[in-house]
Amino acid sequence: MVRFGALDNAPYDIRLDPETHHAYQTTYFHALGADGVEDLIDKYYRAMFDSLADATGVDYEMETYAAQQADPAFRHEFLATLGRLDQIRWPLAPSHGQVHIRLPCPHCGWAEKRAERTRLLRTGSGGADFAAVCTDHGGYEVTVTADTSAFLDLATLYRNLVKERLAARDHVTLSVMVKGGDWAYGCQLVDEAFAQLPGLPPPPRVFTPMVLTDTGAKLSKSLIRDGKVPPPPGAPPWMLDVTEWPGNTDSYVDALVWLVSRMLDDPKHFYRSYTTQELDRLMTARPHTTSAPRAREMHLYRRYFDLVADGSKTIEVRVQYPNLRNLSAGDHIRFVCGRDDVLTRVKRVARYSSFEEMLDTEGPAKVNPTSPRDQQLANIRRIYGPEKEALGVLAIEIELLDEPAT
Repeated sequence: MVRFGALDNAPYDIRLDPETHHAYQTTYFHALGADGVEDLIDKYYRAMFDSLADATGVDYEMETYAAQQADPAFRHEFLATLGRLDQIRWPLAPSHGQVHIRLPCPHCGWAEKRAERTRLLRTGSGGADFAAVCTDHGGYEVTVTADTSAFLDLATLYRNLVKERLAARDHVTLSVMVKGGDWAYGCQLVDEAFAQLPGLPPPPRVFTPMVLTDTGAKLSKSLIRDGKVPPPPGAPPWMLDVTEWPGNTDSYVDALVWLVSRMLDDPKHFYRSYTTQELDRLMTARPHTTSAPRAREMHLYRRYFDLVADGSKTIEVRVQYPNLRNLSAGDHIRFVCGRDDVLTRVKRVARYSSFEEMLDTEGPAKVNPTSPRDQQLANIRRIYGPEKEALGVLAIEIELLDEPAT
């Protein structure tokens, strides 16, 4: 499962207090509302993530920061850090030690961007009280508890500390953070703050390649959009706005998946940075085949992959994740194990309420001819727990194909 975080606490507008020259900001959430943020997500991300889910067989969910900070567990984790605020404030704000805890004015939704005049008044097991200053409405106080509705806007380092500590507490699901390569150094500061708090190591992280301009600087779409720097010469329009890709969403996603697959053939290529020109060259150089079908990827353990490859396994079992809701006869699936893959066509998709019902109806020999029914049931339930089985069970009948997939 990929969880995409939509940071609707990013500044929508910034202005200066005419007297103190302190910067104030209002977030996308406060400026547009939840419906407006959802419209932006639908416009720029939804179709791409739907296509990625279809192409890779990996489900996704989207979470706004507004929803994340409203979660009682997130707020409880934040409150737990306040007892050691003096120890963590220097890693989280190394230039001045003033952590950015923004608590928007309850009257207008604006907050002091750098929280220079935000003060922690008191904290305890039940919550915390803060004082802040609004440029229009003067001083105000905000109480933050696990279940209050006061918006809690944390700057990037602090937000990552709380989010990662919350993820590290989950001993059932392994959370892996995926970040841009420019965050490798920022995470050192987060780790230093982790060390000041008891009991939890940071979760594992993967750093993706950085996209660079021709000068070697990081490509900053926000600076280009705001007119602070010119677009890098030679950068195609789709580098700044993926809706400008010369093709549909599926063709963009196919090129992206192909690019990442080539990089990960030898991971040293993944842990590098690439200029806009080089990425454009690589993605547009992808081999194009008009006859090969678009196939979604599904990964299999070796013992199951070999059965699919030799044609003896004709039923693949999955649960009804949202990304499989549109799977139907005629679709193509590329089963992958390591560097081996095999292309299949879907002949039929049957839906069941339980694995037992599926095995009794389809027959265990079609699912795994080398294993008895009871052993198959135990193996499947080791992979999919009760909460997954409750989503519903899919029996996907497949046939081998000889032609290559895209």
